[in-house]
Amino acid sequence: MRYLALDLGEKRIGIAAGSDESGLARPLTVIRRRSREEDFARLAALAAREHAEALVVGLPLNMDGSRGPQARWATGYAKALAKRLDLPLYLWDERLTSEEAEALLAGRRPRGAPLDDVAAAVILQDFLNARRLQGNG
Repeated sequence: MRYLALDLGEKRIGIAAGSDESGLARPLTVIRRRSREEDFARLAALAAREHAEALVVGLPLNMDGSRGPQARWATGYAKALAKRLDLPLYLWDERLTSEEAEALLAGRRPRGAPLDDVAAAVILQDFLNARRLQGNG
């Protein structure tokens, strides 16, 4: 199965792609959020280009695992997008993925450059690894 993964933010969306076959996630791009309609159209084009068969969207849980306002917003956004694209949706715990992305890129990107695409790749890689361990990938 081929996946498009998203790290949703208030201003940007980090996007990554990967598959069960390769077992690897790769950063694709970062888009600046505009309107929901414009964002969905751009994400639909990326999903088609990558032949995505499912979406994996980072779920920003609180550190104690509870769902706060950001997690509720991300869930609603992801569900609407999945419905629009007619793709299965997997919500995946994204706690500490930005920190992991920063550690992975230490010194490799200009200071202040967005890491959202790498964070999306970290989310997707965690998801793929879990599927492989469960025998699903």
